[in-house]
Amino acid sequence: MVKKIKTNALRKLDQKKIAYQTYTYEVTDELDGITVANKIGQPHEKVYKTLVLHGKLNHYVAVIPVEATLDLKTMSKVVGEKKLEMLPVKDLEKLTGYIRGGCSPVGMKKQFPTVIDSSAEQFEEIIVSAGLRGIQMQLQVDALVSLVNAKVSDITHED
Repeated sequence: MVKKIKTNALRKLDQKKIAYQTYTYEVTDELDGITVANKIGQPHEKVYKTLVLHGKLNHYVAVIPVEATLDLKTMSKVVGEKKLEMLPVKDLEKLTGYIRGGCSPVGMKKQFPTVIDSSAEQFEEIIVSAGLRGIQMQLQVDALVSLVNAKVSDITHED
């Protein structure tokens, strides 16, 4: 019998009765979001990565397309900070309960202010990490915004 994987993120969705679909993939040394999108056979523009940042006032979560780059200045303005920096990878698990490559915007140890890039509004559903390397979850954008009490704003820039 195959045991279904349940992460904090998936348990949270079940608890709130939010519909989702999961995609699993073989974990390799390559952790970038584009590789993950390719492995699950989904368009890059629908697969989003979760970034954790810190400022003077708080920690923050940014959810952006895997091919995009976070605009730190814009993100700082959106959350009312003078300056934001990426959280060092070594601090990620202690702060969120998740590891690099498996960080979900849902089900962190504490809910931090979250901003989802406005590009998500063009889709009914997007795909984000389900909280573990090797598993992604697809859910409605509106449900994700509501669940993590996110702002939706333009926070990326073209490379």
